[in-house]
Amino acid sequence: MTAGDVQKLREMTGAGIMECKKALQDAGGDLDKAVQIINERGLVRAEKKAGRATGAGILETYIHNGRVGVLLELRCETDFVARGELFRGLAHDLAMHIAAMNPENVEALLQQPYIKDEKLAIDALIKGVVAKTGENIQIARFCRYEV
Repeated sequence: MTAGDVQKLREMTGAGIMECKKALQDAGGDLDKAVQIINERGLVRAEKKAGRATGAGILETYIHNGRVGVLLELRCETDFVARGELFRGLAHDLAMHIAAMNPENVEALLQQPYIKDEKLAIDALIKGVVAKTGENIQIARFCRYEV
């Protein structure tokens, strides 16, 4: 295990240096196994954060070809995270997904496979960002219009 391996794992996962080092040690230097370990640990942390209050967030809009429009309210704990690129990217991806897949409600949306990676459910996508930001993230509501 080298410092380069730790850095590469950090770039792949967004996890902290010490977490990457520990995951590589636990994986015996296997990078793919270390990514899996970090993802599992991140999901455990996401579950622990689920009850925390979300007092900040953003409204994301997306309009596809002037015919389908989405307004999404995505909540997090702090303005710092709400202004971050990772959170804003998640909001945009979720709005695009809603435009394409037309879920009935938030619960149905969370169960849908993500359009950019069908192996990943929307719920798991959000939990991945929760693991990286360290904050609870919730879809408060959305509406979709189509002409």
